[in-house]
Amino acid sequence: MAAKLRAKESKAIINSLSGGVVPRIGVQHITVGRKPEIEAFTSALDDVKEGHSMCKFWIGDFGSGKSFMLHLLNTVATKQKFVVANADFTPDNRLYSNDGKALALYRAIMDNVAIQSKPEGGALPTLLDKWIEQEISSTAQKNGVSILEIRDEKYHQEIEQTLMLTVNEVTDTGGFDFGVVVLKYYKGYIEGDDYLKRSALKWLKGEYTTKTEARQDLGVREIINDLNYYDMLKNFCRLFVSIGYSGFMINLDEAINLYKISTSPTRAKNYEKILTIFNDCFQGKVSNLFINFAGTKEFLENERRGLFSYDALKTRLETNKFETSKFRDYSQPVIKLQPLNHSEIFVLLKNLKEIFDSNYNVQIEITDEDIQLYMEEIFNKPGADEFLTPREVIRDFLNILNILRQNPSADKKDLILQIEISDERPEEISIDSIEEL
Repeated sequence: MAAKLRAKESKAIINSLSGGVVPRIGVQHITVGRKPEIEAFTSALDDVKEGHSMCKFWIGDFGSGKSFMLHLLNTVATKQKFVVANADFTPDNRLYSNDGKALALYRAIMDNVAIQSKPEGGALPTLLDKWIEQEISSTAQKNGVSILEIRDEKYHQEIEQTLMLTVNEVTDTGGFDFGVVVLKYYKGYIEGDDYLKRSALKWLKGEYTTKTEARQDLGVREIINDLNYYDMLKNFCRLFVSIGYSGFMINLDEAINLYKISTSPTRAKNYEKILTIFNDCFQGKVSNLFINFAGTKEFLENERRGLFSYDALKTRLETNKFETSKFRDYSQPVIKLQPLNHSEIFVLLKNLKEIFDSNYNVQIEITDEDIQLYMEEIFNKPGADEFLTPREVIRDFLNILNILRQNPSADKKDLILQIEISDERPEEISIDSIEEL
């Protein structure tokens, strides 16, 4: 397996997991125990390619691998020519607001737009440039001239008309201003005007804060805001498909932060936005869009603060009543992630050992028996059943490998016996301490 790794991937895997976070690239090399989920997801991707849309909720306890799953979905989707984007909900990023918090979520999404050739994000300019080049090539073919000749100024207006025709076909709400800004980007692109390109990109990413500034730079009257950002995401989805991509997948993690919104009317408005997205996807109001939410069981099922507190969502998201731990239904909107079992964790640690050795070009003397000893020690510690997460198991294992790499004389068994368990779960929110408005 390590031989198939790119150096960039191995470095990202080791550095990220050592820091307790999920790597943005290379996750396919450390995936174990998620075959049914991936097969169901791949099947759903095929449906979205055909013009359907999908909304999924990945639910699990802290440390069950929700964030890892979303990054794995990114890898699978980009290989099938999807444009993907990741963003986290935070106290300042949410689906609904009237004070810029929804716009902040949109900005995070657009900053993280990724394609297979740019898996770490920042791919929006690349996509726009690709689209413009395709339209230029199409116009050249239509006029029977070469790619070089079509760039002559006398053809600029015809190219603009071709671009605007595509924009009109792919945009819905806000299409006029969207089209004007795209044409400004084209002018900056064809004329080498970097300021105009940056200004257009700034508007498309929702970074203008006043209409006056946008009017001065681009001649448009509107800007992307808390109210229209979702329409812009749908516009971009259609544009990406027109370029030749399979669709647009958006992954939204840390949904527990919606659960933690203190005022019930604001929380309900955010859940209402989730309902809108859900209905759009399953009623065919939008095409080629795949939106994933990741959150805890409390976020989903708590009937006072979670999604189940919103009746319209509860009826849509309740688990298939015929599902059991043995017979799972992975086609339903909610996928509940089970923690990895010990056999799967053993395979994961073996894979990590290979990746570690490849990354540092070393051969650490850790055998399968040593890995078994490590697992026995860490899983038998007091508090392991309650507090231990895969994140801590992985990080401690990599920490031991790092000590052995830098200190060859260190005793690996002594290091394993020094393992301690700590509670890494986030502090639970106290419902009674929050005033319901």
